[in-house]
Amino acid sequence: MAEALVGGAVLSATLQVLLDRLASREFVNFFRGRKHDGRLLKKMKLKLIGLNKVLNDAENKQITDQAVKDWLDELKDAVYHADDLVDEIATEALRCKVEAEYQSSPNQVRAPISTSTDSFDSEIESKLVEMIDILEDFKKEKDELGLREVVEQNWSHRLPTTSLLDESCVYGRENDKEEIMKLLLSDGERRTAFDVVPIVGMGGVGKTTLAKLLYNDGSQEQLSRQVTERASDANDLNSLQVKLKDSLSGKKFLIVLDDVWNENYDQWDVLMDPFRFGAYGSKIIVTTRNESVASAMQTVPLHGLQVLQEEDCWKLFSKHAFGKGDCNAHPNLEKIGKEIVKKCKGLPLAAKTLGGLLRSQRDAKDWNNVLESAVWELSDEKSNIFPALRLSYHYLPSHLKRCFAHCSIFNKDYEFDMKELVSTWIAEGFLEKPKSNKTMEERGYECFHELLSRSFFQRSNAKPSRFVMHDLLHDLAESVVGDFYYRLKDGKPHSISEKVVEPMANGG
Repeated sequence: MAEALVGGAVLSATLQVLLDRLASREFVNFFRGRKHDGRLLKKMKLKLIGLNKVLNDAENKQITDQAVKDWLDELKDAVYHADDLVDEIATEALRCKVEAEYQSSPNQVRAPISTSTDSFDSEIESKLVEMIDILEDFKKEKDELGLREVVEQNWSHRLPTTSLLDESCVYGRENDKEEIMKLLLSDGERRTAFDVVPIVGMGGVGKTTLAKLLYNDGSQEQLSRQVTERASDANDLNSLQVKLKDSLSGKKFLIVLDDVWNENYDQWDVLMDPFRFGAYGSKIIVTTRNESVASAMQTVPLHGLQVLQEEDCWKLFSKHAFGKGDCNAHPNLEKIGKEIVKKCKGLPLAAKTLGGLLRSQRDAKDWNNVLESAVWELSDEKSNIFPALRLSYHYLPSHLKRCFAHCSIFNKDYEFDMKELVSTWIAEGFLEKPKSNKTMEERGYECFHELLSRSFFQRSNAKPSRFVMHDLLHDLAESVVGDFYYRLKDGKPHSISEKVVEPMANGG
């Protein structure tokens, strides 16, 4: 189910990039300069825009409606063909530009102008008409399926955070807690009324759990941990801030802001106004997946939270899988369980979720099913893993969604080089043309570092100059692209679908 949801999301991203290309000045000017029928280009754009508007509804309905899922898959195929058509036009535009520059160069022997122009124009117009007809069919099917424009769905289904925590279920965070506790108990240089301590890491790595550990630590009993209930009944920003100021004025406080996404410094600065009335030594813990968020808020160095060691990950899994029981009483399950833990790659959320999923199962067949299944094959009702990772993907800008999805071509644990990956993104046309004087390579490096800062990539432990993806993020990338990419396994193509073969056969 999760695969379908994210697959629709990448279609929306691809459509947006395609529409941006169609609206670019270079594309419009070239098309107009060749005396094509401008109505065809406008028609195709309008049909793509109309289809894009119903994608949110389609992504929801495909969960229970196979016909809608099939419609989405076929639409994705058509959109990729439309993208190929735009590539053809862009290539011809570049050829004409180079030819014109050559013809106008001084001291050059004039070469005959290419005679392929008319045939190209005729072929492109024919393909545009064909593509418009295909998109019109999708529009009719869309109406028959009852798809409509809806407000974007809420991708986050997580429960509100509370301060309660069963500390007996926390493993491997002693050093993290100790490092951050030093910051919380230190008054520093007192340059500001309060310090902001960011905890940064990928979804599911345990940022909220660590924040709860810190919040409940007995060393901080002298801090005012909770704002009075008076602040909660405020229904506008001014009232809320005034009540927060009254509640915190002169007090030394500890506040936890969990799962922050906003990168806007100005908004953060406004939000912080009431906290400036607290006593020196006050602290704010912020958990986020994005280093850019941390940079906008932090007053002390951020704490990057890493995955658990395999031994701690096993303890966590075992705690939830066997409950109060002893795993030694089930040696056959223990062996399978340790293989399952390897799949988790140190991610606490995955260990906890899969352990809880198997808590009432004592049949080795059920455990093997989980071992052999892809994470996204688990329904959202049974697993929090994929929704947590999918949320990170959902908040990516369109061009970064495509760049991330492309990384599914790598094998798991593959250590990739930034420059090589950026070169591939440029060649595939995933990056928009920079609006400043930056080169495409510089724009690509910015995109790479943004994905790195959002925890989609990690530095290799063995080779710090190279990067890797967590296995579960690799699973996410694979689910995003579905049948539209292929990758090599042991030097050979692996599971090539018809959707990949057809464009390849046509020279795509």
